[in-house]
Amino acid sequence: MRRSSRGQVDPFIVMDVVEAARAAEAAGRSIIHMEVGQPATPAPEAARRAVAASLEQTLGYTVALGLPALRQGIAALYARWYGVDLDPDRVVVTNGSSGAFLLAFSALFDAGDRVGLGEPGYPSYRQILRALSLEPVGLPSSAANRYQPVPADLDGVEMQGLIVASPGNPSGTMLGRAELAALMGVCDRRGIAFVSDEIYHGLHYGPRAVSALEISDSAYVINSFSKYFSMTGWRIGWMVVPEDHIRTVERLAQNLFICPPHVSQIAALAALDSVEEMEANRAVYAENRRLMLEGLPKAGFTRIAPPDGAFYIYADISDLTGDSLAFAAELLREAGVAVTPGLDFDPRRGARTLRFSYAGATADIQEGLRRLQAYMAVRR
Repeated sequence: MRRSSRGQVDPFIVMDVVEAARAAEAAGRSIIHMEVGQPATPAPEAARRAVAASLEQTLGYTVALGLPALRQGIAALYARWYGVDLDPDRVVVTNGSSGAFLLAFSALFDAGDRVGLGEPGYPSYRQILRALSLEPVGLPSSAANRYQPVPADLDGVEMQGLIVASPGNPSGTMLGRAELAALMGVCDRRGIAFVSDEIYHGLHYGPRAVSALEISDSAYVINSFSKYFSMTGWRIGWMVVPEDHIRTVERLAQNLFICPPHVSQIAALAALDSVEEMEANRAVYAENRRLMLEGLPKAGFTRIAPPDGAFYIYADISDLTGDSLAFAAELLREAGVAVTPGLDFDPRRGARTLRFSYAGATADIQEGLRRLQAYMAVRR
């Protein structure tokens, strides 16, 4: 049967690792999960209570751009976090950040357009772009720049768009205000659409992350309830678009998704007020980060850029192997620890890197580090 070339995207390797770990657990193995950015905590208690109370209602279609109360609540979040006065009309509630990427790329780009993205970076950017007949343009970033793009990386590169994540995935590193403004300034001068992936905002371990909305109203800003609010499975996110793009995005949302899930929007609205609970979760990640930064070097993973946010550590393992895919499989098989090969994030250099997630429970992080240290001591 005929199939489109657009559908022939690369696999999301971390999900293959998740499946391999699941199969090992089904066979009776004990596996420590350091492969996926899955918070170990449930959705906020207030969100769960709100959903329970809503189940006697008719949970039907909502307006395409999301419940007005939720859009207002998200706008209030920008005032609280960044001091930004945001018109709720510019907020678009989406089916997770993935739905936001589909809407943003469809609204901004035509088939054949070139969209720049830093490498290493979130792999689904590349695959969503390809599925939309757009061309992803990898911009190799350096450890010296803490795996974040800088204006010089854009020199001589033709592109119609740029997507930047701060904190980044897989590195957890962040751009300061000056660095972010410099990138946005280059894009503005060259007519390049700027998309800011801010899904890990709220998860910082020093100064907070800077939103692109603090610098300009012309960017598309994407976020989600998945990470900071521990709501990955609820598939609810949002984006902020320029005022003159609202109707374009609304028409796309109406036709592609009809609306975001009603029940998830109810949960998200309640989650916005769960500040104390979310900050307690962040304290757990901070402790996990401390353990990882101390424990990974003891296992032989010494070439890392300490993360500013998110819950990942990206390690250069070129002194240990040139095949991160095989090495990750080895760690799963021999140590019972699931990690993600860097090939997911950097198709050119990722064979020499691994990503470790510390989103799990602290006891699991401690056990995972113990297993890695014990296995690597024998391996050496």
